[in-house]
Amino acid sequence: MGSESDIDDDVAPKLMETNMLVWEELLSSPEPEIFGPRARSASDAGVLRRKGHLKEQDKFIQFLLDMHETHTSLEVMEKLDKWISEHRRDPRASKLRRMVPTVEVFYTPLRMVEAFLEYDEFFALSRRQYVPPNFAEIRHILNIAQVHSSADTLKLLTFDADGTLYADGAHMQHDNDMIHLIISLMKRGVHVAIVTAAGYPNDADKFEQRVEGLLAAFSRLDLPKSVTDRFHIMGGECNYLLRVATCDKTYRRKLEFVPEEEWKSSYMMSWKQEDINNLLTKAESMLLDGAARLRLPVDVLRKERAVGVIPKGPTIYEVLEDLAIVVQTRLESDLPFCAFNGGNDVFVDVGNKLLGLQALMNYLNFSPEQVLHVGDRFTDSGNDSATRDCCPILWVANPEETYFFIHLMLQDIKRLQDYAYIE
Repeated sequence: MGSESDIDDDVAPKLMETNMLVWEELLSSPEPEIFGPRARSASDAGVLRRKGHLKEQDKFIQFLLDMHETHTSLEVMEKLDKWISEHRRDPRASKLRRMVPTVEVFYTPLRMVEAFLEYDEFFALSRRQYVPPNFAEIRHILNIAQVHSSADTLKLLTFDADGTLYADGAHMQHDNDMIHLIISLMKRGVHVAIVTAAGYPNDADKFEQRVEGLLAAFSRLDLPKSVTDRFHIMGGECNYLLRVATCDKTYRRKLEFVPEEEWKSSYMMSWKQEDINNLLTKAESMLLDGAARLRLPVDVLRKERAVGVIPKGPTIYEVLEDLAIVVQTRLESDLPFCAFNGGNDVFVDVGNKLLGLQALMNYLNFSPEQVLHVGDRFTDSGNDSATRDCCPILWVANPEETYFFIHLMLQDIKRLQDYAYIE
């Protein structure tokens, strides 16, 4: 579904029927590994619903919500199908660009009507008489369209860590539901990477602790090097790249740093330590000034290529948001940086995820339509937003949503690969 050529007409109904079966499994299964012991529906499990502290800021999605004042959901999606096709042909002069000047590039075709009908089958949006779709529901439909579009071209799937693969502040433990999906994707030829703000210079052990359960599964299953070579971690936004290695004596899978000269661009290699130190010093000063202005007691954490403030006591999202945006808009530096609200803290990193993901794409030799980034921070102060400039994205609200959409993706990939094998 991710290419311009369509699957045969007689196959399309079968694919739609299979999609319905996948949805029924995901939404109705009582098994704990799907959504938890109480799960009987997506709503009950907290999947595909609004995340309380997720700030829903996106001009494109807001434009679609506003259209519902004069259009039905189906009419919105019918128009959107046409506008996206036109925008892909001529992004600078498209009608969509004129209506939403900030609209991004669509790296793959999206079939919004099909995605809406698939979602509507289970959530009955079209049957509502007075209540239009909300922000999260439009986001879900866009995600579904992107999943189906990317399935047959996907070569690199990247994830944010906190809030996407696991809860904020947690690690990937042995019982994380995403482990078997990641391994299944890698066995199917898809490279998987975690692109995270977490950075530990010269300390691979700390990166290993973040994905302990996944590495343990690699070891337990004795995955061959041809499979584990498809996993990487990009840490510190864009500053550290790690790959999987095997301990000589124990055969335990571990992480090792990829030498910078193998993957960093000449631009990234040109950054001087003096400039980095100056950037972090100015950022630290602005963070402390902002915290004082907001009467927010904080602790400072300074790293090799990042500096942040962590509230000493409870605060609200809006305070951290204001602190991040002030630094984002007023800090001046010749080096690229990312000032972001992490939900429980505010950090300024040297570089950003756009540079990290571009470097990884170049290192693995993949083009934008072959890549998909999954994250939960695509708002104005989120550090996932920059990735929209280099590849398609899935915007999730929590790890449960991540599981849902990646499970759907894996089913598409299995079906398309098996269909190609039969042919």
